[in-house]
Amino acid sequence: MTAHGEENVRWFKDTFTGKTLNRPGFNRLLADIRAGKIDTVVVWRLDRLGRTARGLTELFEEFADRKTNLVSLKDGLDLKTSAGRLMANVLASVAQFETEIRAERVLAGLAVARERGVRLGRPEGVHTRIKVTDEQAAQARRLKGEGHGVSAISRATGLSRPTVYGLIRASA
Repeated sequence: MTAHGEENVRWFKDTFTGKTLNRPGFNRLLADIRAGKIDTVVVWRLDRLGRTARGLTELFEEFADRKTNLVSLKDGLDLKTSAGRLMANVLASVAQFETEIRAERVLAGLAVARERGVRLGRPEGVHTRIKVTDEQAAQARRLKGEGHGVSAISRATGLSRPTVYGLIRASA
């Protein structure tokens, strides 16, 4: 037995943010639910599971169809009860509302920053291509012609592997 009173506990973790339910850890969780390996899903808060009311509602329906319970520790809900299902749908709408409000605040903050002349995004120059000397390009083509691998060419020329790939592709 574990501290949770369960013999078989699986952890699924995602670092993705946003509205999508298409996340690696979540996809593994769904695959295990669909394979019948999981009968209860425990989350800290409902909004950590999904961000849209529609997505969460569809998820609740799939859980019910597969006889998988959902317990949210922070929200105090349990899909086994009718009150829990009602509360889950209300909280799904609240989670979507919070996501939309957060997005509006971010956009407003970006607009204020632009008005103040703050430069947003990556520093200048990051998007520009590295200048490759004629000698480096010739050496890269020669080494490729001799059968050397991209990593070896990269080390010999002092260029990144993506740059070497670009040179090889351009000369082909």
